[in-house]
Amino acid sequence: MNIDLHIHSSFSDGAFTPSELVILAVKNDVRVIAVADHDSVAGVQEAEVTGGNFGIEVLSAVELSVQFNEWQDVHLLGYGVDYRDEEFLQNLDSFRRHRDGRNDEILDRVNELLSAEGLIILDRDLVRSFARDSIGRPHIARALLKSGYAGSVEDAFRRYLVPCNVPKKYWPVDEAIAQIHRIGGVAVLAHPTSITKDTNILASVIADLHSLGLDGVEVYNNMGWPLEIEFLRRTAVDSGLLITAGSDFHGIEDGLEIGRGREGMRFDSALLAPLYERIQQIRR
Repeated sequence: MNIDLHIHSSFSDGAFTPSELVILAVKNDVRVIAVADHDSVAGVQEAEVTGGNFGIEVLSAVELSVQFNEWQDVHLLGYGVDYRDEEFLQNLDSFRRHRDGRNDEILDRVNELLSAEGLIILDRDLVRSFARDSIGRPHIARALLKSGYAGSVEDAFRRYLVPCNVPKKYWPVDEAIAQIHRIGGVAVLAHPTSITKDTNILASVIADLHSLGLDGVEVYNNMGWPLEIEFLRRTAVDSGLLITAGSDFHGIEDGLEIGRGREGMRFDSALLAPLYERIQQIRR
């Protein structure tokens, strides 16, 4: 049975609605998914309802942007979280308001750059048409593509979105882990090699996060090459950390599919039992 524990919907920076993601999972023979939107759980219920209609199991999830020491924008996945918890929703709403302001400023900067190039600026309604909740940089990238100002999403980021970026607001990592645990979830480090490719440094980072309560590592992902994935697997096994797997699918990446990792790797459901057991331990 194939799984994918890291996909994004249009409630954050994905191209597809939660219902459309469920249908894509069916088409790709993926039976268990986790809609893990950035600082948002708004799409979980829709995914659960549609998943029930199609025989797809949906694990509640969220992806938080956290800061740890000198590293910013470290991504922390929370699995099995109570997505109706009022305190957690209020915290997410605070981040959403900040994110909305940040993305509006990024769009303003992109339009200033377009004007300087003698091009017609992007209409905000066009950008919003690609999003279900607040807009994100991928939605601006899709508007740039639609307007013929970029040849690909990567081109849009390189020419416009990276030069026009505005810093994010981050959770302190210890607070983020504590929040995930408080609402019955498991904390997992997403695509660890996005932090650093230096395995000595990364091993130290994972050990430090483990001491703060980290439960697992996303070993199988689309950012790690085979030797890096094997390093992550051995590190997780030696440390007693959970192993998870996810594509980080947004629907805008060339050649990336739900349920597949680097070089077409499928994600095995054998990873689920330890994850579910840990969720139950935390809830008890």
